[in-house]
Amino acid sequence: MSDAVHITNLLYRYAELMDLGDLTGVAGLFAHATIKMGGGTTLHGADAMLALWRANVKLHPCGTPRTKHVITNPIVEIDDGGERATCRSYYTVLQAAPGVPLQVIGAGRYHDGFEKVDGTWRFATRDYSMFDLHGDLTQHLLIQPPAQS
Repeated sequence: MSDAVHITNLLYRYAELMDLGDLTGVAGLFAHATIKMGGGTTLHGADAMLALWRANVKLHPCGTPRTKHVITNPIVEIDDGGERATCRSYYTVLQAAPGVPLQVIGAGRYHDGFEKVDGTWRFATRDYSMFDLHGDLTQHLLIQPPAQS
């Protein structure tokens, strides 16, 4: 499997775990990462991400957020040494919750950095601040959604 496929699989694993409601598992993907949030805040590692998601993501009685994160248009660029990479991608979040029809609730971009350690790719950075569009987030977030810019 190519390095680019390993990297894009990390993007897709993120979506899969989030949609399963496995907040511990998805946070583990960021164990060694620095995350840029909106407002200039920076978080580091799995514990910080797990705390963020537990405080913000609504899990329904089925144990999931009832979402489907669709990640598209990944542009993977691997450095000449083969140990660092970047990826720019789009995401669209769909949700169907009790009393709410299937709808798009958010769309944005991820700008990720990756590093290869002991032959395995992992997240090194994520810019989580590019939440470009949002719809009805009342069944997804436990907090007030960010204002549209």
